[in-house]
Amino acid sequence: MNSGLESATAAATPGNETDILALLDFKNLVTQDPLRVMSSWNDSVHFCNWIGVSCSSSNDRVITLNLNSKKLAGSIPPSIGNLTHLTVINLYENSFSGELPQEMGRLWQLQHLNLTHNSFVGKIPSNLTHCKELTLVVFAFGRNNLTGKIPTWIGNFSSLFALSLALNNFVGNIPNELGRLSSLGLFQLYGNYLSGTVPSSVYNLSSIYYFSVTQNQLHGQLPQDVGLTLPSLRIFAGGVNNFTGVIPVSLSNASGLQVLDFAQNSLTGNIPRNLKNLQSLYRLNFDENNLGNGEIDDLNFLSSLANCTSLEVLGLAQNHYAGELPSTIGNLSTNLQIFTIGWNLIHGSIPVGIENLVNLYSLGLEGNYLSGNVPSAIGKLQNLGALHLNLNRFSGSIPPFIGNLTRLTRLFMEENRFEGSIPESLGNCKNLQNLNLSSNNLNGSIPKQVIGLSSLSISLVISNNSLTGSIPSEVGNLHNLVELDLSHNKLFGEIPSSLGTCSSLERLHLEGNELGGTIPESLKDLRGIEELDLSSNNMSGEIPEFLSKLRDLKYLNLSFNDFEGEVSGEGIFSNASAVSISGNDKLCGGIPDLHLPSCSKKKKEKPLNLKVIISVTIAVLFAIAILCYVVIFCMTNSKAPPSEDKHVGMSYSEIVKSTNGFSAESLIGSGSFGSVYKGTLSDDGKMVAIKVMNLQQRGASKSFIDECDALRSIRHRNLLRIITACSTIDHQGNDFKCLVFEFMANGSLDTWLHPRADEQDQTKRLSFIQRLNIAIDIASALDYLHHYCETPIVHCDLKPSNVLLNEDMTAHVGDFGLATFLLESSNNPSKSEAISVLLKGSIGYIPPEYGLNDQVSALGDVYSFGILLLEMFTGRRPTDDMFKDDLSIHKFVAMALPENAMDVIDPRMLDEETNEEEEIITNSNAQGNASRTQECVVSAMRIGVSCSSSSPRERMAISSVVNKLHDIRDSFLR
Repeated sequence: MNSGLESATAAATPGNETDILALLDFKNLVTQDPLRVMSSWNDSVHFCNWIGVSCSSSNDRVITLNLNSKKLAGSIPPSIGNLTHLTVINLYENSFSGELPQEMGRLWQLQHLNLTHNSFVGKIPSNLTHCKELTLVVFAFGRNNLTGKIPTWIGNFSSLFALSLALNNFVGNIPNELGRLSSLGLFQLYGNYLSGTVPSSVYNLSSIYYFSVTQNQLHGQLPQDVGLTLPSLRIFAGGVNNFTGVIPVSLSNASGLQVLDFAQNSLTGNIPRNLKNLQSLYRLNFDENNLGNGEIDDLNFLSSLANCTSLEVLGLAQNHYAGELPSTIGNLSTNLQIFTIGWNLIHGSIPVGIENLVNLYSLGLEGNYLSGNVPSAIGKLQNLGALHLNLNRFSGSIPPFIGNLTRLTRLFMEENRFEGSIPESLGNCKNLQNLNLSSNNLNGSIPKQVIGLSSLSISLVISNNSLTGSIPSEVGNLHNLVELDLSHNKLFGEIPSSLGTCSSLERLHLEGNELGGTIPESLKDLRGIEELDLSSNNMSGEIPEFLSKLRDLKYLNLSFNDFEGEVSGEGIFSNASAVSISGNDKLCGGIPDLHLPSCSKKKKEKPLNLKVIISVTIAVLFAIAILCYVVIFCMTNSKAPPSEDKHVGMSYSEIVKSTNGFSAESLIGSGSFGSVYKGTLSDDGKMVAIKVMNLQQRGASKSFIDECDALRSIRHRNLLRIITACSTIDHQGNDFKCLVFEFMANGSLDTWLHPRADEQDQTKRLSFIQRLNIAIDIASALDYLHHYCETPIVHCDLKPSNVLLNEDMTAHVGDFGLATFLLESSNNPSKSEAISVLLKGSIGYIPPEYGLNDQVSALGDVYSFGILLLEMFTGRRPTDDMFKDDLSIHKFVAMALPENAMDVIDPRMLDEETNEEEEIITNSNAQGNASRTQECVVSAMRIGVSCSSSSPRERMAISSVVNKLHDIRDSFLR
């Protein structure tokens, strides 16, 4: 026994010593403890005072183990069965994993067992039923990965108050034996794969107040007397099943009912009028059923809901309701936030009384037969975030007051009969992400205030109208837009070159207009474009070569224009089924499947003489040498590399002033070759980051020159932009060199992945989608460096501290002090030779082949990216103490995929993705969301494992990485 244990057990009885040993076993299996909870479990503190532990006052035996929400990860040791006086185990909301030990069956006095929101696998230990004196109060295993059938022996726990098995993988029927739990209040089985019917014995447990079986495969009818047999109901939810029959009228007897949610079933009939008695009801959701009879009086029941003054959600979409919207909808609760009644058979106009629903956030009226003008009452709903008026028969003009709805993020008005011009006031909707005005009768020009709305990030569709004029150059403001569709209008003029700055575009449709001119060269910057349709216009000139270089392009339609010249046989042009060029009579060449005439033979030019080639080469190299000398000479005279910024150069005095004399308060980081300070430019107050080189450090001067060389010719939204440089003498006569960069408000990725102990709060947490977006940004930067620079560049030092985040959490790769230019010895930069012969990078991120030869390559960056990706999703550094002997972060994740992926992720990541427990329970898509999240996490980790393979040949190409990460994000957001 070690000295610490001797101290802790010096005065212990044999029973106490057994408890201490069991607790220490538990501590030893904890693998993640960001809050340092286990640090209190030491010999300087009596074990009964350890965090989460409490003992009996009579004999100092452990009776409670309460570690809920402590962010712990690890597994449960079999020796937990030695804590035989335990009455409570609460490990709620942690990241414990593995199978539950059978030895838990020896905890004879256990009353409260809550293991919800962990990652346990396997079956519930059958030995729990051997505890003859067991009188459980809480039996909670929700949100794990447990499998098998629900054990029938749970019905033996006669004192059970709460049963939570939600969000697992249970199959089979709900055991009839659960009907013996006469004290049961909470019954949570949602988010499993259960089938059959709910046993009538369960519906007879009058003490149940919380009943949720949402997201299963259950069928049968809801008992008509359920409101009488379950009078204490507050939550009654069974969405996403196959329930049939009518909604029980008896539910009005459950006067405390708060949530009634049976969306996505096959219920018939209508909403009972007597639900008006439910004063506490705040969620009433019957979306996607077969309610309504297609009769004009179907919606009369809405007037009775006026008494439900707490109502916040009313879901009636995708049913069979007909008739008109009654004027009484204006009498519904002013607390109403979500009202969905789309995809029914409703006609008539929108009642003006809707203006009373002042807290409405989402209004869904789409897919009906509504007509007339959009009433001004809609303009008074200042809290609207989503307005769905599409697929109706609305007419008149689009009212300018829509621009007053400044909180709108989604506006859908397509497939109506709107006419007139698009109001400029829509440009006031600064939060708008998705706008669709297609298939109306709109005319006039496209307002620059609308097409330049930089918040648009999902889709802008104005197709199938009669819009005229040219495409405003403000379209270039749509940097984050994924889809732009202006097709089938009467637009003319040339495609604006500014469109090339819309770097996130994946779908661009301009077909069916009167556009002329050539395809702008700037479109080559649409790296992620997948669909491009310019057909049926008046465009001319040659088809630009860059179209064959767009790696993501899957569909290209240039038909019925006036293009001429030879068609490439590479890229998308090598797949006849993916490209359409018919109706261009002056085109020739291409692959045979395009059926174009062959191009006329050009006169064969005389090859250049070898002496001429040598002479030209020498002249070019001499010119490059002169240029390098000029650049270095300029820097030694306080001049900067070329920059888009007006600050061409800064003196040493200006640098000192901007950093407040290099004060400690201005220091924001340090690295191998220098320190980084936050500075303020005196002329315009702009915040900058100033990297001051430590010239006493060997290699710092070369790093300065290398970084200048790398940064002066590269421009990409995900690369840190240099503003200027300074190479001069300080006030003491010493050499001084610094680089001035744009300031990144959110610091480095490292500080977000590994916050200090005093930063373990919400301000330093990254959700899954944030991490995925950052990964896409980094991969896009590498793809640019490797494939689209004039001379390909290998970064050579990719790690979290060299990835910086701006105020929008967009990632920028920085620190090019070790960057290396590749010689063009191959068309594939990943195989090109590097100029450098030194081992480059940071420990943990250096690819293994760098230690075996003198060449760096683009695939080395891919390796570093793979390690970084695994670090982002596990929250562990590759240099973590656990990675020793033969275990690395690569093997750690590879061994967990795919079944145990959720066991090794950073628990803080999913904390940011999850909502409150109550919201998840009533959300009919909860299980689908959780399953999709896990699928996306696994896919992302697989990319990290592939990229960090020890063999360069097995690593994924960075361009493929970008594509696959985009696919994962699309799947996650779908």
